[in-house]
Amino acid sequence: MTLLDLLQQSTEKFATRTALVAGDHSITYAELWASVVRLGAALRRLGVEPGERVGVMLPNVPAFVQAYFGILAAGATVVPFNILYKTEEIRYVLEDAAIQRILTTRIFETLLREAAHQVPHPLRVIPMDSESGALEYGAFGGVGQTLGGGPTSTNPEDIAVCLYTSGTTGRPRGALLTHRNLMSNVISFHQIAPCNERDLFLCLLPLFHSFAATVLMLFPLSLGAGIVLESRFVPEQTLRTMAKHKVTVLCAVPSMYAVWSHLPPLEVDLSSVRLGVSGGAALPVEVLHRFEARYGVPIYEGYGLTEASPVLTENALLGDRKVGSVGKPLPGVDLRVVDAAGKDVPPGDMGEIVARGPNIMQGYLNQPDTTAEVLRDGWLHTGDLGRQDADGYLYIVDRKKDLIIVAGLNVYPREVEEVLATHPAVVEVAVIGVPDPTRGEVPKAYVVVGPGATTSKRELLRFVRERLASFKVPREVEFCQNLPRTISGKVLRQQLRPPAEAS
Repeated sequence: MTLLDLLQQSTEKFATRTALVAGDHSITYAELWASVVRLGAALRRLGVEPGERVGVMLPNVPAFVQAYFGILAAGATVVPFNILYKTEEIRYVLEDAAIQRILTTRIFETLLREAAHQVPHPLRVIPMDSESGALEYGAFGGVGQTLGGGPTSTNPEDIAVCLYTSGTTGRPRGALLTHRNLMSNVISFHQIAPCNERDLFLCLLPLFHSFAATVLMLFPLSLGAGIVLESRFVPEQTLRTMAKHKVTVLCAVPSMYAVWSHLPPLEVDLSSVRLGVSGGAALPVEVLHRFEARYGVPIYEGYGLTEASPVLTENALLGDRKVGSVGKPLPGVDLRVVDAAGKDVPPGDMGEIVARGPNIMQGYLNQPDTTAEVLRDGWLHTGDLGRQDADGYLYIVDRKKDLIIVAGLNVYPREVEEVLATHPAVVEVAVIGVPDPTRGEVPKAYVVVGPGATTSKRELLRFVRERLASFKVPREVEFCQNLPRTISGKVLRQQLRPPAEAS
């Protein structure tokens, strides 16, 4: 199957069911499919060729879903753009992916045209909104009315999406994912997630990111389920949206769960929510306990990365879970924890996480050397450190590059962060290594304190000292209003490091 087959089959089964909800407006599967076919035909008439990479720069609105599948219906490859990108970041992706056309909203037109002036090939900016508010509610302005022909036939081995990684360690890289890669991840998720067409998913995470695209768009559409689209994270508003629409499945990143768990008292009925899924970054155990105690919604943590379409592991939804772990490998995914020589380590020992399966990318666009470095002997080398227990559950320790070495001793930032997160005044925390003349490096903590809460550096250091070995205790604590993050929830540690080190 291809991703187009996925949507077409759901349309044939659930034509009159609601596919997308935006505000008080909704779109049925039949309406969605008809708009996708129209847009695919329009793009072909505009000159889009099979295999061409077409950009999408849109927020979480129905037009994003229509654009995504419309590009596929034209036989082309989708290249989602982060809507927070600035001119230089846009220019880089336009040039790297050789984008000639991009579907967007008039809000981003000026930014895109500024970036296009620095690109050596012409760019056609296609706005999908009109005076009638069509962007939000599902029409297409000028291009959507072009009729004629069905979708261009595609092959499961065709590149469906070129997804640029979040770039926490440098320039974003375009991960090439085929229809088969993404479909295999959706099918694997079916086997561990007891969801069906009666479910309603809240899509608060950005659809241009791999987590939302697979788990909150492709997966529910494969079920015939509904998707409530939210463009911005406004904590109280999103809770009220869940209550209003009786959302049943919630997916969010740890920072969102942390904020919700510290909100002032709020009267909302979340009894319809059966489960929450967490991904995108490590979920502190204390955040999980606080959220579940307050809202009564169980959180199931998973793990993945863009290069894996993106899910590698998940605690079986509504099934057995181990708090603190990111679950077991999805069906069809092989996962190992290896040492520096590439040999498997015993259960409980730490090493690098490597994975293989039908969901693993084909490689990075225009980067054969980096591809060869990451894809070795059929295995994706994630750069993440973890351990597996005897039952096969995976525990994430940290990124290899974030390891802090204090006088020859290893300190894993997440271990220190987990301890600080249990302090009642702490909402969020990030720990990095900073240079030290005698020890080489020492830990430094950046702390966000909850509303109305008070604490001090001395109190937090004493709190950690009582729970961890002395070499793991931060030498510095800095209070801040928020932590710099990617839109997927990962802390941008390079923005916390001293300038010389960050470069």
